[in-house]
Amino acid sequence: MSTVLQLDRISKSFGGILAVDDVSLTVQAGEIHAVTGENGAGKSTLMKIVAGMYRPDAGAVRFTGRRLAMIHQELLTFPDLTVAENICMGHEPSRWGWLDRPAMRREAAGLLARLGVSLNPSARMRHLSFAERQSVEIAKALGGHADLLIMDEPTSALSDREAELLFRIIGDLKQSGVAVIYISHRMAEIFRLADTITVLRDGRHIATRPAAELDEERLIALMVGRSLEPLGGLQKGVPGETVLEVSLPGIQFSLRAGEILGLAGLLGAGRSEAAAAVFGLVPTAGAHIRLAGRAVRIGSPAGALAHGIAMVTEDRKEYGFVPRMSVRENMTLSSLGRFAWGPVIRTRREAAAVEEQIRRFRVRAAGAGQAVRDLSGGNQQKIVIARALLTRPRVLILDEPTRGIDVGAKAEIYALIAGLAREGMAILLISSEMNEILSLSDRILVMREGAVSAELSPGRTTPEEILRYAMPN
Repeated sequence: MSTVLQLDRISKSFGGILAVDDVSLTVQAGEIHAVTGENGAGKSTLMKIVAGMYRPDAGAVRFTGRRLAMIHQELLTFPDLTVAENICMGHEPSRWGWLDRPAMRREAAGLLARLGVSLNPSARMRHLSFAERQSVEIAKALGGHADLLIMDEPTSALSDREAELLFRIIGDLKQSGVAVIYISHRMAEIFRLADTITVLRDGRHIATRPAAELDEERLIALMVGRSLEPLGGLQKGVPGETVLEVSLPGIQFSLRAGEILGLAGLLGAGRSEAAAAVFGLVPTAGAHIRLAGRAVRIGSPAGALAHGIAMVTEDRKEYGFVPRMSVRENMTLSSLGRFAWGPVIRTRREAAAVEEQIRRFRVRAAGAGQAVRDLSGGNQQKIVIARALLTRPRVLILDEPTRGIDVGAKAEIYALIAGLAREGMAILLISSEMNEILSLSDRILVMREGAVSAELSPGRTTPEEILRYAMPN
């Protein structure tokens, strides 16, 4: 095999914080090379250096291919352009010097069909869900005919069915000689796909091994430097009185104190839309919500928070945080009333609460004053969850809460969710990870084409049964 990419002793710092420290890496044509590590290990920074988005402080990048494409963890789409325009960006078909828009729509439709995604190529990106926008980014990368394809958490919002189709495409790319750098916190994906695995920790290169020489336990030990408790056996809450009753077109459910209600379904099934309606993110005709038996009207997130409903949104970049604000400002943004005395913020009390959350979630940051935009995606996600909990909600909606979070942090988040349920919090959990839904939920609702198709018991169902109810008729 020929070498497509050679990284020699790459280093990169941000504001005095060393994000990548003397890392070398080689990727061959036709190889699937997984790059793994905890949040803040330097994976995404290193890939942005490869893609030319960052200039390294030291070291050299040697790319021998003609084209490189990257699917970013934080999506880089053009919201006011169409699906077809986003997919064909940079390689637009033309006719007599003009954009050939029918050809663009045909190309977009063909690429999306390969992914098993049904989207209108003429739809504006801003009207799509996060998972749909992620599919568009994948289609765009596939359409670039690259010699090296970098995938940074490509399945983070995809269901098992959509992920399975993507894995088949990756296999086809490998057979045609395309090199793939694959970044994921999902162990099963890494061992299914990778030929070679490189581990980073705290910005440094720890090991590069053939995937066949590692198992999950050894890989986790290299990544985090410790062994983790298995997910099974979490002690959850005992469901009590009904706290939340929701009636939306095609969707009715109730949620009890101390209960974790899982919401499963394929991309576009309407899970995130249902959660957004409850939280007041989108106006929904015919929505009826009752809290503790009392009818309430929720027209905005502020109204939801006032009623004791908090939400961790699917798209943390758009709804979860303010990039230029600090860790402290983002964490307390929704709960400033707790730290205020009239118009004055009691800064010591606020700072103490923030430091407690930083320790609780093991947020890797230079300090509470660091801008959130400079943190890794997983650390940004931890801040979004911490901000929701600082509002002291009665009902917590978690939409893909572990997206982009490493295996060590995932175990901590799972224990936290179970602990919140034991304390009596009512939790609505939306996840594309089947193991997450089955292990954490007390009940599972399956959605299909905008409506609930089944209610299942985690102890008496299987991933196959869930998928059967989730598949379109």
